Amino acid sequence: MISALKGEIDIQKLPVDSEEHKFNSWKVKYKKSHILHSKCVNGPCEDDKNKCLLCIYNSELELPHLPDMVFPNNVMVLQHDNGCGIEFNALDALRRVSNGKLSLKVACSEEWKESRQEHGNLDEVKPFDWTFTTDYMGTLLGNFIVRQTDERINIEKLRQREQILFYNDLTLFEDELHDNGIAVCSVKVRVMPSSFFVLLRYFLRVDNVMLRTNDTRLYHEFGTDFILREYTSRAAQASEIKHVPPSVLREPNEVTPLLPLIESHYSKLSFPESSSSGIK
Repeated sequence: MISALKGEIDIQKLPVDSEEHKFNSWKVKYKKSHILHSKCVNGPCEDDKNKCLLCIYNSELELPHLPDMVFPNNVMVLQHDNGCGIEFNALDALRRVSNGKLSLKVACSEEWKESRQEHGNLDEVKPFDWTFTTDYMGTLLGNFIVRQTDERINIEKLRQREQILFYNDLTLFEDELHDNGIAVCSVKVRVMPSSFFVLLRYFLRVDNVMLRTNDTRLYHEFGTDFILREYTSRAAQASEIKHVPPSVLREPNEVTPLLPLIESHYSKLSFPESSSSGIK
């Protein structure tokens, strides 16, 4: 009744779109639902055990402000029969956002802070990364052995035509930076008869200022005992991207190859030896 009076609907009571599929020794499942409500549905949550999702996010993250659109029930999970797996969710992605410092200070950041201050919450103008830049690479489940590697994902093999058994694209969070650009974190999963491929992407465009793409690619061939994980961060000032139509700057797939590489990490996620003995 309280939530109805406040005009807020508890997202946990809304319908959730979900699917679950089995491919070889892997279970792939996802769920998808509405954006996070903007006000506490309990007015406010006083019981830690029964907090609404908004209060959970605010207490867990301690960010002065959340992105315009957060999808707390958008979750993708790929899990092996041995218990090892990877999950992608908005809360863990936002945990990787810097709190206490600004990664970028431009004119629109002041405009952004002023718009938040109008709501009367002085805490919302504390310095923090208002672009919500995250280097989230997914949440590991089970007992993966993680090592650096010189192996690389075979992109040419991925480009070969192969039947798509499963595909899904989930947005974890998005913010329009007070109409000065966009920051969006999303995950795409593609399963083929021989393998699966995941692209987790954070894309930032601050109009007339800069562009950034943080990509995590994960590739697994069925029957092997490891996943290859590649993290790359690319960024450039808008003035450095010359002779490019403005429409290209709005398309992550088109602009990302134009951005110089500034950071990279390459890992092999291996199953524990006891879990790998039965893999041929």
